[in-house]
Amino acid sequence: MRRLWITLTYAVFLVLLIVPLVKIFTGSWGDGWSGFADALTRPESLHALMMTGMIVVVVTLLNTLFGVMLALYLVRGTWLGRRLKAFMNSIVDLPFAVSPVIGGLMIVLMLGPSSVLGTFFEDIGFKVVYALPGMILATLFVTFPLMVREVMPVLQEIGAQQEEAASTLGAYSWYTFWKVTWPSIRWGVIYGVVLTVARSLGEFGAVLVVSGNIMNKTQTATTLVYQDVENFNVAAASSVALVLAAFSVGLLLLMEWAKKRKEVH
Repeated sequence: MRRLWITLTYAVFLVLLIVPLVKIFTGSWGDGWSGFADALTRPESLHALMMTGMIVVVVTLLNTLFGVMLALYLVRGTWLGRRLKAFMNSIVDLPFAVSPVIGGLMIVLMLGPSSVLGTFFEDIGFKVVYALPGMILATLFVTFPLMVREVMPVLQEIGAQQEEAASTLGAYSWYTFWKVTWPSIRWGVIYGVVLTVARSLGEFGAVLVVSGNIMNKTQTATTLVYQDVENFNVAAASSVALVLAAFSVGLLLLMEWAKKRKEVH
C-alpha cells in the first residue's frame, strides 16, 4: 500500500509539474532558435518583460519596507490594542481570501476613470487605472501578506528580551533594529522577498483587470502569454512562459537555500 501511494505521488508530480514544463520547453523551440529569439525580441515581448521587471522591483521594495514595519507593529506594538491587532491581522490575510480578480476590480471601482478619486488623479495628470501605478497597486495587494507572514513568526520566536536590553542600555530604536532585530529576522525577510518576487512574476488576474492589457502600454509577461495563446501563437507564448519558468525555478532554488540558512540560524 505504501509503494502504491509513493508511486501515485510521483505520478501526480510528473503530470502536474514536469510534463507541463517539458511541453513549454519543447513548444518554445518548435520553430528553432530563430523562432525562440524572434519571439523574445519582438517589441511586445520586450515591453512586457520590461513592465514585469519594473513591477517586480517596485512591489518587492514596497512590500519589504511596509511588510517588515507592519510585522514589527503587530508583534512589538504595545501601543496597539488587542482588538486593533486582531483586526489588522485579518486585514493582512484579506488577499488570501479574496480572488485576485476581485482585488483588481476593487481598485478599478475605487480609482478608475469613473470614480471620484480616479477623476481627481486624472485631472492632476496622474493616471492610476490602466497604467503602471494601478498594476503596481494590484500586485502589491496580492503579495502584501507574504512578507508579513514570514517575519511575524520569527519576531514572536526570538522574543523582545534582547531589544529591551539594548533599549535599557540607551540604544536608539533605529540602532536596536539594525544591530539586534535585523540579524535575527534577515533570513525570514529574504524568504519573504523570494516569495514576493515569484508571486509578482506570475500574477495575472488582478493585473489583467487593472491594466486593460493594452499592447506596448500595459502588458506584462503573463498577460502577453494569455494574448498569444488566444491568438494561437503558441510558440511565442511558450517562449515567454519559458523565461518566466526559468526565473521561477531559480527563485525556487534560492528559496530552498534561504530556508536552510534560516533553519541554521
